[in-house]
Amino acid sequence: MNDNKKIVLIRREVKKIFENASGSHDWEHTKRVYNNCLLINKKENANIVVLKLSALLHDIGREEQEKSRGKLCHAEIGAKLALIILKKHGFDDNIIKEIIHCIRTHRFWKKNLPKSLEAKILYDADKLDAIGAIGIARAMHFAGEHGAKIHNHKHKNIYETNPLSKDDTAYREFKIKLCKVKEKMLTIEGKKIAEHRHKFMEAFFEELNKEAEGKI
Repeated sequence: MNDNKKIVLIRREVKKIFENASGSHDWEHTKRVYNNCLLINKKENANIVVLKLSALLHDIGREEQEKSRGKLCHAEIGAKLALIILKKHGFDDNIIKEIIHCIRTHRFWKKNLPKSLEAKILYDADKLDAIGAIGIARAMHFAGEHGAKIHNHKHKNIYETNPLSKDDTAYREFKIKLCKVKEKMLTIEGKKIAEHRHKFMEAFFEELNKEAEGKI
């Protein structure tokens, strides 16, 4: 069986894993990250098999992280689960090693840094899904899942608010996290796309602040 057929089978397997996933990190998120990888790679020259499989498998440990309430790292769990899946489908050990590195480092957590081109592309592709219009939609969806307000820009100090609280709004997510994403991109194309999406977020929240105050 060639690699493309194996990728199709793994894609079906991963889709089943996400059948009961929360909306902010579901199969749709995985598909967008996959597409972002392909978009960035139009300007790069990464190993397409490594890239596609890394994108499909990067979040398969997410459910275990959520069950542990953040005590476990989904990147580490996902790397272990991906190893089992990739071996089952008979991939070469060198290919598996590259994919595992991509999955393990896509979170850029505890100084576990992406080193290969494929890992850097996956990192950027995942971060791009956290910003722009889709990033705002995901942040609002996540806020709704946890009973947060629609907006809280008038809070005296947004940096004193708590995550997973009624103040954990999309605006809070933007001010504390999302506004910094564009500075952390690792590829030239990723930085270009992130700059465009960042400007959209700035314009959106400026408009939202005005409407919330009845100024427009």
